[in-house]
Amino acid sequence: MIIYKNHKEIQAMKHSNQIVAQILSELKDMVKPGIRTKKLDEYAERRTEELGARPAFKGYRGYPASLCTSVNEEIVHGIPSSRKLKKGDILSMDFGVVSHGFYGDAAVTVPVGEISPQAQKLIEAVRESLDKGIEQMKVGNRISDISSSVQQSVESHGFSVIRNFVGHGIGLSLHEEPQVPNFGTPGHGARIKPGMVLAIEPMIAEGHFEVEILDDNWTAVTKDRSLSAHYENTVAATENGPEILSVYPKSGVENYRERKHA
Repeated sequence: MIIYKNHKEIQAMKHSNQIVAQILSELKDMVKPGIRTKKLDEYAERRTEELGARPAFKGYRGYPASLCTSVNEEIVHGIPSSRKLKKGDILSMDFGVVSHGFYGDAAVTVPVGEISPQAQKLIEAVRESLDKGIEQMKVGNRISDISSSVQQSVESHGFSVIRNFVGHGIGLSLHEEPQVPNFGTPGHGARIKPGMVLAIEPMIAEGHFEVEILDDNWTAVTKDRSLSAHYENTVAATENGPEILSVYPKSGVENYRERKHA
C-alpha cells in the first residue's frame, strides 16, 4: 500500500532529508586519499546526534554502521572499515537519518583525488540519470516512466543499470511501497499522485549489471569487478512538479529545534 503524505508530513520529511544532505556535503569535503572509511562513518554518526536525529541504517536488518561506504566495484552496502581510500578510487556514500519519526535517505558518489576520465564519466552519468528520473516524477505519470528514463540515460553513455536493487517509497518507514526499478518500459506501475514520496536511486556499472554479495553478507559488487556508481535523492510529488527534499539548506539545520519552538 502506498502511503501518501500531507503538506505537514512532507515538511517534516524535508527536515530529515536536509540533515542527510548537510552531513553528506560535509563528508564529501572529508574524502581524500588516506582517509579510512570508518572515520567517515564515525563522523556521520556524531553529526547525526548533534543535529538531533538518529542514524537510519545502524542496526537496520543487522547492518553494523551508520553510513554505507562502497568503493570502486562495490555497488552498495559497503561496510566502513579501517580501509584507507587511495587516489583514483571512487566512493559511493549512502546515508539516512530519522528525525521526528520521518526518514531521510540520499547517496552520492565522489572522486578520491584525481580519477580517470572513465570514472568521472561514470559519476556524471549516474547523476544525470537521477536528474532524468526525477523529471518524470510528475503527477499523472507512472512509476515505470521514472525507471525507463533512468535506463535510457545510463545506456546512452554506454553503461549498464544494476537490476538487483531498486528505489522505494519512504516516510515513517525507511522502505515503503512502491518499489522504483531503474529499468523498464514506460507506462506501467502505480500512477504518481500528490503526496507520493520516493527515494529514487540509480546504481550503475561500467561493465555488466550482474551482482555478487561478499562474505560479509552485505557488500554488493559487480560480478565482473567493473566500477560502479550510485546517486540518490528523496523526492516528493506535488501539483507543481517534483520537489527534491534531500537538498543541502543554505542556512543549515543546526538550529532547527530552536527555530521550531521560537
